[in-house]
Amino acid sequence: MIGYIEGILKIANLFLSVVAGLIAISLFRASTKKTYLKPWYLLIIVLVLFAVQEVLGALRAFQIYETSYLTHLIPTFILGLLIWTLVLQINIK
Repeated sequence: MIGYIEGILKIANLFLSVVAGLIAISLFRASTKKTYLKPWYLLIIVLVLFAVQEVLGALRAFQIYETSYLTHLIPTFILGLLIWTLVLQINIK
């Protein structure tokens, strides 16, 4: 029973990664028009890395592909870029 729940949650995570990709595309279009949204370019990269992380998590859950360093390295980049984006956005204000 737990395996089914985990599978359903991983499929939901894949759906969330697709939504994150669509949001990244819409943010890219909006940030090219307005100069005060320049730090959001980094947020687009964060969203793409989140989508990659979710795909890697699903592959690991279904035991298709497993790597330990990518599942720790990508969240580190996500967190670093997110902090950098927040600092840049605060400095614009």
